Amino acid sequence: MQRALTTSRVLGMALLAVAGLAAATHEATDPAAGELRPAATRSERSGFDDGYRGIWFTLGQVSEYGDKYSGGLGTYTANHVPLAVYAPRVNRTFFVYGGTVKGQRHLLIMAAYYDHTRHVVPRPTIVHDKQGVNDPHDNASLALDDQGHLWVFISGRGRTRPGFKYRSLRPWDVSAFECLEQGEFTYPQPWHVAGRGFVHLFTQYTRGRELYWETSPDGVRWSEPRKLAGLGGHYQVSAEHQGKIGSFFNRHPGGNVDRRTDLYYVQTVDGGTTWTTVDGRELPVPLAEADNPARVIDYSAQGRLMYTMDLRFDPQGHPVMLYLTASGYQPGPKSGPRDWTVTRWTGAAWETHVVCQSDHNYDLGSLFLGDSEWTILGPTEPGPQPHGTGGDVALWVSRDKGQTWSMRRQVTRDSQFNHAYVRRALNARDPFCVFWADGDPNQLSVSRLYFGDSTGVHYWQLPYDMPGESATPIAINPAPPPAHE
Repeated sequence: MQRALTTSRVLGMALLAVAGLAAATHEATDPAAGELRPAATRSERSGFDDGYRGIWFTLGQVSEYGDKYSGGLGTYTANHVPLAVYAPRVNRTFFVYGGTVKGQRHLLIMAAYYDHTRHVVPRPTIVHDKQGVNDPHDNASLALDDQGHLWVFISGRGRTRPGFKYRSLRPWDVSAFECLEQGEFTYPQPWHVAGRGFVHLFTQYTRGRELYWETSPDGVRWSEPRKLAGLGGHYQVSAEHQGKIGSFFNRHPGGNVDRRTDLYYVQTVDGGTTWTTVDGRELPVPLAEADNPARVIDYSAQGRLMYTMDLRFDPQGHPVMLYLTASGYQPGPKSGPRDWTVTRWTGAAWETHVVCQSDHNYDLGSLFLGDSEWTILGPTEPGPQPHGTGGDVALWVSRDKGQTWSMRRQVTRDSQFNHAYVRRALNARDPFCVFWADGDPNQLSVSRLYFGDSTGVHYWQLPYDMPGESATPIAINPAPPPAHE
């Protein structure tokens, strides 16, 4: 059974998106004046913004070493994927991020592209004004369909703020979008499979943060949501490879996200009709018991927490997962060691190896699988605000399929703020291989957006202010020569 949208329903949803929701309205802070301004009660912002400005956020759960997570979170969360997609037909990398009104904490869902031919970016498009919400849990994910239309899936938050699905009016174009649907979904992960349509993995707050999926042949007619897993709650990261969609996730014992643990992996090769383990054993869904065939590692028995980062498939279609484990949920040394970890399927068994350590549970990077070496780009180094979210970005390399790792170079240094949530572009092409935001995790600050290449040598800042319709990204000084490997 599919949910078909009528014209009147689409119009009503679009009007609701413009009018906003009173439940989502709070106050916004002016970092320049240091005072609170009333948030907008209706949408006053549409069209284009005059610069790339990321949202700054603080969760407000502060302990001895600061907030549980905070800072520049324009590319947050790990569970919003993909955020950027390279389109070879037009030689552009399209991307979405959580922007803000200049001088305020006011979330705007933004879309833009990097033109690889001209090395320019346009003024970013305001897809959706979140009506004074300052929470980047409401950030968006991105998909491209066979015709080149951009689909922006904007996260809701639990059952208090709805999610929205937008489609660009024209192929390969970010200048205008239409709102097609609103509904209950958080942490959107839309995957478009060529010739088949969409498989959308997401979360609903039913009995905790439970995992669901839905499918659509065209993005307009959607199946009813079906539950994938309900083990007290989960955070997942998914990926698509030649029609196969895999997902790895943790579980939340007793519904407590601060106890997130264990590592599960599931996959589907038929658009969600059946779900299996990595070796093809069919799984009864929804998963309802912690001890089930999808569990790869029992981290709860080791007293370890698990934080998802990235999922890739090697040329044989075997999954490789990047994540962080920690001994506690609070920032600071007592929750260490915080191990960046890779688990891969060899075709016969799972192998797990530690990459390095960092100083915060919400440090996040991206994984790349080349023919001769694997690399990770992420904020593994402490940065100017140690023990805060993010840090300085480094490039790590493995030449033995993840068994051993060494740091090739530190990408960012002498930074003003920590760099956080280094996100990989789907089908990435240099120089826009990853992008991220900076910000001070300890106090309100501006947040700038960056992108970098796969070598870790070059990266650029997206222009914070744009007097013209387009601009050239600002080159940052290249990194020093490689460290000894």
